[in-house]
Amino acid sequence: MQTVPLDKKRHQRKRFDCGVEPLNNYLKLMANQHATKDNSRTYVLEDPQDKSIIIGFYTLTMITVDLSTLPKHLQNKHQPNHTAGLIARLAVDKHYAKRGIGSWLLVDALKKLLIASDMVGFPMVVVDAKEGLSSFYEQFGFQPFFEEKERLFMPVADIRASFSNTYERT
Repeated sequence: MQTVPLDKKRHQRKRFDCGVEPLNNYLKLMANQHATKDNSRTYVLEDPQDKSIIIGFYTLTMITVDLSTLPKHLQNKHQPNHTAGLIARLAVDKHYAKRGIGSWLLVDALKKLLIASDMVGFPMVVVDAKEGLSSFYEQFGFQPFFEEKERLFMPVADIRASFSNTYERT
């Protein structure tokens, strides 16, 4: 499996349905606009039988982080850096649910952000979990911010360590 950048001419965005209307609408209406304006990048996993069908997607961008919302040891370690990679959205079409695709997409997104961090340097990855889905991210090592339980983070150093056998720093 491999993700590719969203291509509005090739991918059937209107067919995608993950069951969460804001995520569906983002893919259908906003993802391409955001990419054109260099605000974010959306990657899709295509159905191997029909590459126009989107199995799942995620969107990556950068954000600033209020360091005071992190544990003290991370506040001290990352001064004065306030940037982080953000997995802004992640969704799987209902027709492909319960097959581990969400986990695969998350790992793929983390690998892309690890490469980006090696190139431009940022100390953590953040995800805004949809209500009730924090535990999905926590099983991969994400930790909630103090004030926002649905916003989670993982230090890039932890991501690098988790891929230590399969990732070679460039």
